[in-house]
Amino acid sequence: MDNNSLISVKDLRTWFELKRWGFISMGFVKALDGVTFDLKKGEAITVVGESGSGKTTLLRTLLGLARATAGEMIFGGRKIDSSDERDIQWLRRQVGFVQQDPYGALPPFMNVYRILKEPLVVNKLPAKEHEQRIRESLEEVRLIPLNDFLPKFPHMLSGGQQQRVVVARALLLRPMLIAADEPVSMLDASVRVEILELMGKIQKDYDLGVIYVTHDLSSVRYFSHRAFVMYAARLVEKADVKDIVENPLHPYTRMLLNAIPDPEPENATRFRDIPPGEPPSLINPPDGCRFHPRCPRIIKGLCDTEQPPEFQPAPGHFVECWLYK
Repeated sequence: MDNNSLISVKDLRTWFELKRWGFISMGFVKALDGVTFDLKKGEAITVVGESGSGKTTLLRTLLGLARATAGEMIFGGRKIDSSDERDIQWLRRQVGFVQQDPYGALPPFMNVYRILKEPLVVNKLPAKEHEQRIRESLEEVRLIPLNDFLPKFPHMLSGGQQQRVVVARALLLRPMLIAADEPVSMLDASVRVEILELMGKIQKDYDLGVIYVTHDLSSVRYFSHRAFVMYAARLVEKADVKDIVENPLHPYTRMLLNAIPDPEPENATRFRDIPPGEPPSLINPPDGCRFHPRCPRIIKGLCDTEQPPEFQPAPGHFVECWLYK
């Protein structure tokens, strides 16, 4: 493991067993199936893909909310054993979680002060530090004047203000990593850029690692260094954001870029080369490359029979596709 690495994940698998009547095994949902990547200290990455591709399961596994079935995960130099409760408790304290739905993430019966105090109490931080940490976190997310927001309940805040409280809560324990699960998808368009820029500023100020999950490739440029493209429980392409946007290699990545709305009127109705069909079942995924049933560039006898390994056609640009053998 690189000394500058915050997270090192190798062949990570998270499978969920399906059971009938509580005891008859019906197979597994392979929500993560062989994911490998490294995240450096202070680096921000975006994981992008369709709904159901495994993005949220990846975050939940990194948070210890879903237990890995197989593979290796090293966090901050410590090897994490998903069956060891002490490892999981330590891991959860090192990761701040920003949920997708801010209103659903905040207890409606608590005011802002109690919401932010709860993690400090649960993690047994000294009581004398509570007030300072709460105020510092609210100042970081620009909810000022503080005394106006501390007594308010979630229903008294706008969607953007609620999400700022969620971000403040994620910062309370001074984590090494922020995991954000589509943090702006529930917000008005006018607020989305503000929240993304706020997270980018916090990431730089504290030199935090960030994993930002989204289905929208158009938002990755705000603070991400690298982008990972996920399809059917695997990372099919990994590269710097600029390379992903300007030189996508995997046919699926090109499909995602083609799906971004074009603001130019003359291009609004132009034909887009988007492959038909739906993502495959994660219970019985197809043989070979998982994208091959939808791929316009399929190599018969190869793509449909053998899972492609990870190739590196250019420095720092990795892709799972037989086209780059």
